Amino acid sequence: MFNSVILYTNKLKQLKGFYGNVLGLSILEASSKHFTASIGKSTLIFRESEKPASYHFAINIPGNQFKLAKHWALEKVRLNREDAVDEIYYSRFEADAFYFEDPVGNVIEFIARRNVDKWSDFSVESLLNLSEVSITTPFVEEVGEQLQNIGIPISGHVDIEPNELNFLGSKETFILLVPPKRRWYFSKRMSEISPLEIELTDGKRIVVSNEGRAEII
Repeated sequence: MFNSVILYTNKLKQLKGFYGNVLGLSILEASSKHFTASIGKSTLIFRESEKPASYHFAINIPGNQFKLAKHWALEKVRLNREDAVDEIYYSRFEADAFYFEDPVGNVIEFIARRNVDKWSDFSVESLLNLSEVSITTPFVEEVGEQLQNIGIPISGHVDIEPNELNFLGSKETFILLVPPKRRWYFSKRMSEISPLEIELTDGKRIVVSNEGRAEII
């Protein structure tokens, strides 16, 4: 579903160092105003902004490489914990996951879906694609309707729940639609309204404003 995702930060240089040097992602393009990192079949772009911004996103990894991925991550970052554990199994998605944060507090999830295998050592080449991207907005129902109108279905709910975390998508990729001030799993961070742009694999773009309004292009 995700071709590319544009996020914003007021600490561009710091994040470029983290994603390029600490995680070792391939930096496809960089300037004083942005950088583009490769994540499997997706690209993640950070653009410079005057204000801080906060996001949650997940990355798909092979299910049989979960333990290898944890070992790889522990050499680079500190994993987040919830109830004294640093991993979780989501039966609904048949997937294992762990979480960590980048230097500005974006909550990153590695999610290993058990129906996807890759036989190799774990490395950045094992990252498959962006799996989940959060949209935090006070207009949850409105944005949810916009997403459904372009063919992105609700998953797990009959209707959009304005005060809950909503999954929209299918198979292994989802937009997470959430109201402000909801705590992210495995983090003390709260969801915050931040601008972003999503380019879908079908060419449509979802542009979210500073106020949390969405425009489909």
